[in-house]
Parts: sequence; structure tokens; C-alpha cells
Amino acid sequence: MDANELAADVASAMLDAEGTGPAWGIVIEEVRAGYARVSMLVRPDMLNGHGIAHGGMIFALADSAFAYVCNGANHASVAAQAGIVFLGQARHGEILVAEAQEVAREGRAGVTRVAVRTSDGRTIAEFTGYSRTLGGTVIDI
Repeated sequence: MDANELAADVASAMLDAEGTGPAWGIVIEEVRAGYARVSMLVRPDMLNGHGIAHGGMIFALADSAFAYVCNGANHASVAAQAGIVFLGQARHGEILVAEAQEVAREGRAGVTRVAVRTSDGRTIAEFTGYSRTLGGTVIDI
């Protein structure tokens, strides 16, 4: 199994084991070593009081893409810190796409950047996640 196949298998196993991703309709579009792209349809129950996508839902989508990247080498990892900048609004019926790229890894620490856009390319948010490995694996290979 090469690194890209491993990353895809890890992401798929993680999504299958989650309650949140399936409940929100998160779809894995592509995963390879150091990269993940996931999407989610904005539903009425994901809107805030202004009728736009709740920031927590946007963060959750970005965080999921981040998780698939930082666990992709099959080293169990979690977020040590994460931040997001909201740049645009998304509305009911729009599809959000989170594209994550690992930008640095040193020892047990990693940095991943995630861009969240609508399916037509409009920028919604920029997320940066800092990961820490826990020890152990995500899946048995």
C-alpha cells in the first residue's frame, strides 16, 4: 500500500467511525498523503440567526479535512490548536468545499492549512490547524 492509498483508507475509516461527519453529510472527495478535500451541503439546520451558515459548521468542515490530513500517515493525531478567519457567507443550498494541505511536520507536531470555499470557488474561510500525534495508529494494516 502506498502513502496515498494509506491516507485514503485512514480518512474513510475515520469518517465511518464518526457520528458527526455522517450526520452533517460530509463527503470525502479526495484524500492523498498530505492533502484532503471534503464537501458538505449547507442545510437549514446549519444556519445561524442571520440565515447564513453557522461559523461552527464551517469550522467543523475545515476541522474534518484537517483531521484527515494529519492522520493520513496512520499516526493517531489530534488538534493541539486551530484558528479560523471567516471571509464570506454561505447560504442554504450551497455546497462548501474544504481543501486541506499539510504545510509542515516536525516530530510529533504538524501544521495544516484549510481553505473553505463554495463549490463555485467563492472564499468562505481560511483555517490553520496545529496537530500533535498521540502515539499508536488509526487503522490496522
